[in-house]
Amino acid sequence: MKKLLLVFGIALVVPVIAQTATTAQPVVDTVHGVRLTDPYRWLEDKTDPQVQRWTRAQHDATMRWLDTAAPSSDALRAELARLIDRSIVSAPTFYRGQPFYTKKQKGEAQAKLYTRVNEREVMLFDPVALDPSGKTALSAFAMSRHEPLMSVAVQRAGSEIDDTHFIDTKTGAVRYPALVGVRGVTFGAAPGTIFFSIRNKALIDAQKPLNAYTLKLGQPLSEAVITLENDDAKNFVSAEEPERGPFILTSQGDNTGRTYTVQALDKKTAPRILFGSKKTRADVELVGNVAYLRSNDGANNFKLDRADLSDSSKPITLRTVLPERNDAVLRGFAVTTTHIIAREKRNLQHELRAYELDGVGNGLVLNPPETGDVASVSFDHHENKLYVSLNTFNAPLTLYRVDPKSFVWTKVFQDESVVDMTQIETKRIDVPTRDGKRVPAFVSMKKGTVLDGKQPVLLYGYGGFNIGITTRYLGAWAPLINRGVIFVEAGLRGGDEFGEAWHQDGMLTRKQNTFNDFVDTAQWLIDNNYTNPQKLAIMGGSNGGLLVGAAATQRPDLFKAVVCSVPLLDMVRFHKFLIARFWITEYGDPDKAADFRNILSYSPYHAIRAGVELPSMLVIAGENDSRVDPLHAKKFVARAQANVGQTNPILLKMDFDSGHGAGKSTQQLIDDREVWMRFILAQIGG
Repeated sequence: MKKLLLVFGIALVVPVIAQTATTAQPVVDTVHGVRLTDPYRWLEDKTDPQVQRWTRAQHDATMRWLDTAAPSSDALRAELARLIDRSIVSAPTFYRGQPFYTKKQKGEAQAKLYTRVNEREVMLFDPVALDPSGKTALSAFAMSRHEPLMSVAVQRAGSEIDDTHFIDTKTGAVRYPALVGVRGVTFGAAPGTIFFSIRNKALIDAQKPLNAYTLKLGQPLSEAVITLENDDAKNFVSAEEPERGPFILTSQGDNTGRTYTVQALDKKTAPRILFGSKKTRADVELVGNVAYLRSNDGANNFKLDRADLSDSSKPITLRTVLPERNDAVLRGFAVTTTHIIAREKRNLQHELRAYELDGVGNGLVLNPPETGDVASVSFDHHENKLYVSLNTFNAPLTLYRVDPKSFVWTKVFQDESVVDMTQIETKRIDVPTRDGKRVPAFVSMKKGTVLDGKQPVLLYGYGGFNIGITTRYLGAWAPLINRGVIFVEAGLRGGDEFGEAWHQDGMLTRKQNTFNDFVDTAQWLIDNNYTNPQKLAIMGGSNGGLLVGAAATQRPDLFKAVVCSVPLLDMVRFHKFLIARFWITEYGDPDKAADFRNILSYSPYHAIRAGVELPSMLVIAGENDSRVDPLHAKKFVARAQANVGQTNPILLKMDFDSGHGAGKSTQQLIDDREVWMRFILAQIGG
């Protein structure tokens, strides 16, 4: 096999490479009594010119390898272009009856923000006008309650660092100067007042805690006032003045527990604790003098409490209005003038139930006019209208308006499908695990597929942060499925499939359960004649990148190929970079001895075993990623390539003008998806 040798970052090119050699500069640490050698720590510094040369050489070598071993397909590229480069309209968000939506026309790099005024479409904001390169994207917007004014946040090159603009909701005219590095804007009770957080590269790189601020529009950012100070970068803090409740609402805590306080707008009385826990979470909605809280406090499947806030001299007392249900997880809610609309996940399917405001009874199931999974529910209290979106496997999202009294459904919007889904079918399987659990999974394949143990299978997973599988449109995966690849998405422990207990059984000291579930699912697919190890690929991103990295290092014999995207892989040092302290509650703190030993037991960077060959791997990272530092991908690739006996390709693809994945231009999306799809097809067929 011909190779590309890399010596001190200078590439000596020999065509058609699969492996590269990287100079090791070992750093030896003793951590909690364990001696660790880190040969590629020098790759952590992405500002180092040597690291930049190495990264570019690795990426270029990967693209040359792909061009030879997995050449571009005109048919695949045309199909992806038809899917991605087309006129795409988002489902509208309604405020005071006015729709706000994004639209990207064929040939445009990014979506623009639109509204309708007197039945006439008005373009409000065009991010390409700010950045003709097409790499600046819309990321969020919010409306003022006092005047036709809205905030529009944009991010550049996938950095997830927002600049926020302020425009007229009817014309798009600029109303106030933009605020750089400002995100999460909400408008206050006083005209022209905003609440927000400041998040910029300097704060992220230094892992500084992010505070909550307030400011009068028109003033410079330097005059922003801290409304809630944060003392730990693993915590979230926020302050707002919700439109439906006359209070200042603050929140502080981490992914495990939160504390909320309420205070009258005039601040004549002290803040009162609405909810406080270090071990349980809550979501809060204020409606007049009543607070509604969805929490897992003593409720694995979550419950809904309410509290009367009218007497500021009294402590707040919570009363349960929707007790925990044994057969469903309460995933969200909306409060109308007459009902509580609960979004409940039952047997992996979301549905709606309408309850009286006092929660009495079992609720009325709101059956949609078509079969689908309830993706979201929102209430425009100004117009007294409920909006519900539905997902299905074979059609794009549909938005309905539901009358909050009669519960009559009216279709408002559905995006068009440009992919042939007629030959794709999806079923659910339940996989027995080694410890007696049953892992649900969705299996999507072409109709008539024969399960003879020879089919190419792509197994996808995430398994963390209370994020689980549910019904979703499969258009993005259709190019693979229609080429004969069976797509399997597994609902691993760590997700939300069966409540908080399912989440907790795949986190901290039980994180290995997530990896076991994934491996057991792969083995089940092999044992039940779906595929075999030479036809089985796995894929995951972010926390899912950790998942497939762990699976590949623990059971390399099971898999032919791995796509590992924006991954965490050096878990011993994960908490030292960017915003990763937020994830200590999920993985543990490597600065604590017990957590460190557990994390080390599965850390993929440290699990590479001398002489044990890994499957073919395409590792993808974003140079501008402000969540997961690309150092994880770089160090893992270098170490795996250097392992004795590694002949399967270990490839690094760098997205130099993007981050964790959000905000990519049309062309970037086509290019990126085409690369990993052709890698998979070349490895397992289809």
